[in-house]
Amino acid sequence: MRDMKLVFASNNAHKLDEVRRIMPAEIEVLSLNDIGFEAEIEETGTTLEENSRIKVEAVYHWILDNGHCTLDGVFADDTGLEIDALGGKPGVYTARWYRLNDGMSAAAPLNDEMMIFAANRAKALRELAGKTDRGAQFRTVITLIWTQESGVRNQDAPLQVSGIVRGRIAEEEYGEGGFGYDPVFIPEGYDKTFGELPAEIKNSISHRARALQALVKALNC
Repeated sequence: MRDMKLVFASNNAHKLDEVRRIMPAEIEVLSLNDIGFEAEIEETGTTLEENSRIKVEAVYHWILDNGHCTLDGVFADDTGLEIDALGGKPGVYTARWYRLNDGMSAAAPLNDEMMIFAANRAKALRELAGKTDRGAQFRTVITLIWTQESGVRNQDAPLQVSGIVRGRIAEEEYGEGGFGYDPVFIPEGYDKTFGELPAEIKNSISHRARALQALVKALNC
């Protein structure tokens, strides 16, 4: 694989750290902060695939308008927790699930990231209270667009890949590692949550890891 410089369309420090740990050394991963992108991207899609593409296209057009000719491309991900007993919810609404109150007035938005994570986990545990089917999966969709200057073949066609990890929702929170729903998600084949497992294990089996592995494989083709 030749050296590449790609922008990851996120400023989420947790995601950025995971991506940089997983990507091979030949790929330099820049954040939105690194390139000076400050606009808010409104995620209006109804699927993970749509939101991933919305984010990557917004950053791609900004890159073209601002002459970042040394960049090879930009990629974005969207991730959803899909719970079997809830018909695949929260899915595309995973990051802000705590605000969706099933017909009731929406909860006030929280400004603190850790409070949002905690509120989402609490809702997951409430929704599954008393249910024996606790099966679930995390699914990540990544979309990549090459810049016009990259010189990579097939640059006109956006590349989209995905990664899934099956598991189950624990009956309470365990561990303080990771972020988001990690303390309540037990991946298949393990008896500990992502919040308890070492980062190197999570980063080898997670949904995001599998999507990134699929991306790297495609980049090698």
